Amino acid sequence: MVITAREVFGVPVAPELQALAAHRELTPAAFGLTPERLRVMVISPHGDRDVIGLVTVLEGEPLPSGDLASRLGGFGDITAMEASADTTDAEIIDVLLGSKNELHNNYQDFQAFLDAGGRIGLQHDPLLYGAYLLNPFLVMVELVPMLVVNQGQVAVIKAFVGLPTLDTSGTDFKFGSIVRPGHRGIWQEPLRTGKYAINPRIYAAELVPTFILTLNWANLMSTAHDLDARLEPIVGKSREGFVFTIDLQVQIHVSDGRAPRVISMVGTMLNLVNEVLQSAVGNHFRNTLQALEAIRFIETRHEVQQAAFTAITQYLAGYEVETKGVYIQDVVFPPELVEVLTHREIANQQRATYEEQQRAETVRVQMEKARGTADMQAELAAAAVSVEISGNKAKAREAEAGGQAAYVRLTGQAEADRTQAVGLAEAKATEALGLARAAGFQAQRDAIGDVPTALVALANAIAEGKINIVPEVLVTGGSSLDGLAATLMRALHEGKVSLPQQDGKIPQQGRG
Repeated sequence: MVITAREVFGVPVAPELQALAAHRELTPAAFGLTPERLRVMVISPHGDRDVIGLVTVLEGEPLPSGDLASRLGGFGDITAMEASADTTDAEIIDVLLGSKNELHNNYQDFQAFLDAGGRIGLQHDPLLYGAYLLNPFLVMVELVPMLVVNQGQVAVIKAFVGLPTLDTSGTDFKFGSIVRPGHRGIWQEPLRTGKYAINPRIYAAELVPTFILTLNWANLMSTAHDLDARLEPIVGKSREGFVFTIDLQVQIHVSDGRAPRVISMVGTMLNLVNEVLQSAVGNHFRNTLQALEAIRFIETRHEVQQAAFTAITQYLAGYEVETKGVYIQDVVFPPELVEVLTHREIANQQRATYEEQQRAETVRVQMEKARGTADMQAELAAAAVSVEISGNKAKAREAEAGGQAAYVRLTGQAEADRTQAVGLAEAKATEALGLARAAGFQAQRDAIGDVPTALVALANAIAEGKINIVPEVLVTGGSSLDGLAATLMRALHEGKVSLPQQDGKIPQQGRG
């Protein structure tokens, strides 16, 4: 028999088919086929979407126990690659995502497929773009989207086929198994930017944004993703019972190297947002509001925001997620609180106005004072100059008086020195003259005697004018010699005449 998309040629053997053929009602549907499956299988992009063909084989040996899909040769090649210490995870991924379809001409040579070890059921290697002549009784193809990983994303692969699970996360990690590519579990190496022909029935891919992810607890959602579609504004009560509504924005980041561990802990990014973040952020702000008065929350909004950032950072660190920012976008206050705050603000503004007016008056007074000072500036300058002149004159007089005092002091000192020198000279001269006269008197006395010497001294004194010739006392009676003697005695008594000395003593005069 030959079955085409439009009709069936030949004579069927089955009785039920013979009846249909007799009434010309034998169609591909009688064999469980649709016209599409009888046409050439063409795999091409569907609009802007890339697709691949998942192959299910309807005949062959059964799959080994525990396997979900058939891979020609199993995973023996992966075991051989792991035996080499130089093999990287990226190289293993390239082999896994590669295709062995060339061994059977993309399932078109079904006997070659069976000879290569092909088994019945879902196949590991899909079909890529092209036209294929496939036996619809042996091969069935389903078109599914190709895995596309855009820039700023990684794909964490959860493998349901492969070698047995061999955990590489260590004993401290308690959130599932992290394995090398080729094993069952979450691959420790994610897929980066690119398009991958990977069977989504046996490899589930979780796309994880590696850019800074912005989540809005608000009625609006982010345009770059829909992870915050279920997030709503946070509602909390202050200590006094005022109800607040807070629009919040949180920015997080999942690094590409830690994405597999994050997915192992939370399952999906949607779970991370809706199950982990939503409860943590909401509870923190509700607890914070309940511990604060409404006015205190308004006054310390920045501190509340900073405390929320610290708390959420510590919380998400346990999930190996980085917190880049926590921002309070808007706060909706209850109407009664708004009214109280409005009146208070009006009073504050009035007080500020009065303070500004007071400062203006103070400035005006200072300006008037400055203006008066400016008007008297000429007189102040003249007075200052006069004070300076008087000071200079006083300093000049002080200097002049000091000079005069110094002059008088120096002149007096000089005069005193001169007088002292003259007196010393005269004393020396007098002393020398006295010594000379004493020596003369001594020689004269030795020559002529004491009395004649005294008479000679008296005559010399009279000649020098030291003795008045006319006596002040009139002596009467006696001879002239008596008068002379009386005069001499008076001169001796007054110290006008010195008698010659002998051995420093005045000679004794005779009585009578």
